[in-house]
Amino acid sequence: MLKFTNQTHVPSYYAASANDVRHHAPLAGHVRADVCVVGGGFTGLSTALNLAARGYSVALIEASKLGWGASGRNGGQLIGGYSCDIDTFAQYMPPEDVRRIWDMGLESVDIVRKQIEKHRIDCDLTFGYLSAANKPRHADALQAWRDEAASRFGYRGYRYVEAAQLRDYVDSQRYVGGLYHEDSGHLHPLNYALGLARAASEAGVAIYEDTCALSMRKTAAGHEVQCGNGQVEARYVVLACNAWLGRLAPAVARKIMPVATYVIATEPLGEARSRALMPANAAICDCNHALEYFRLSHDGRLLWGGRASSSTRVPASLGESMRRDMLRTFPQLADVKIDYAWGGLIDATMNRAPHFGRVEPQVYFAQGFSGHGVNITALAGKLIAEAIDAQAARFDLFGKIQHRDFPGGMLLRKPMLALAMTWHAMQDAL
Repeated sequence: MLKFTNQTHVPSYYAASANDVRHHAPLAGHVRADVCVVGGGFTGLSTALNLAARGYSVALIEASKLGWGASGRNGGQLIGGYSCDIDTFAQYMPPEDVRRIWDMGLESVDIVRKQIEKHRIDCDLTFGYLSAANKPRHADALQAWRDEAASRFGYRGYRYVEAAQLRDYVDSQRYVGGLYHEDSGHLHPLNYALGLARAASEAGVAIYEDTCALSMRKTAAGHEVQCGNGQVEARYVVLACNAWLGRLAPAVARKIMPVATYVIATEPLGEARSRALMPANAAICDCNHALEYFRLSHDGRLLWGGRASSSTRVPASLGESMRRDMLRTFPQLADVKIDYAWGGLIDATMNRAPHFGRVEPQVYFAQGFSGHGVNITALAGKLIAEAIDAQAARFDLFGKIQHRDFPGGMLLRKPMLALAMTWHAMQDAL
């Protein structure tokens, strides 16, 4: 596990507009709990909150600040379902289990909504999401998926938007159609994470920031997680580290690839201009392999994301390069300044399906959200709590999915990913 002690949140629009600045002291000494959760992002916080609701004592340790990783930096898009195609699951389970997986993909958004409502989390939750077709073949695929969702699962929450009606959603000439999803949307991710943390703390979860997990070992009572200035002894451990898993569970870490993605935030556009730009206030993502995604913030800024990269280094002139990307879609924003530019790492699996499982019987993990982390982390937290509470059937469904190691080891993984991204970019261009 890499050390990130005393890190602050990266400079971003989210950090600048965070609405909870409370600090949790680092761990000092020996602590006992029913469950030790390692990681203070969406997955860890959701797991801790669900376990506390079931009566478990929980100690949560975070190497830096709560929401420091992808949970506090992402594009804020709350997208129902999974990053992979539904038939990815069909390779490993019968149709009735695929249906259960489908239902849980929709449930994941409902979990987020209910958490926000129950705990009164102020995070600008807004519903409405548009998958925008860059090319006719994308439009055909979106319409085919709408029809398949209706015929296969009886779901009618998708509505196809013809090119002539796209101006009701986005003032751009780049798209030829779109699929609107009423059950997806967007939110302020860092404030959502901080709200989960407040709710967990109020429920009795002991939270320790600036506390890096260095190693784990078995004990008579279960497991001991060794940190810099103390230990947590617990019957169960939950590894909720995602791209930062490191050496705590090497066999699990080999199943994911950390992928960098970036976001910029414009200056406030004003009510009239922002509403003219995106009248429905829906989150939008295009259909390219090297996708771009964008939405409006609560205060009328355009948040624009993309530029996925295999490098963990922030590119030079990030704000200006992403501004050029933004202007290809919105040339009318040529006079608008960029106030913030930042990046972070998401964790992707080879098949883009989420990876849930156990390192050993009492050590759980969830990772590989592959760009759908806002919703699937909420599902992961609920399923892990169910499994620890002897209701593991839903959690174990995801264990049927076979996940391959990324080839080449640590030395070759990034160059191979860079080649794959170049290939996908060529496909998009052609």
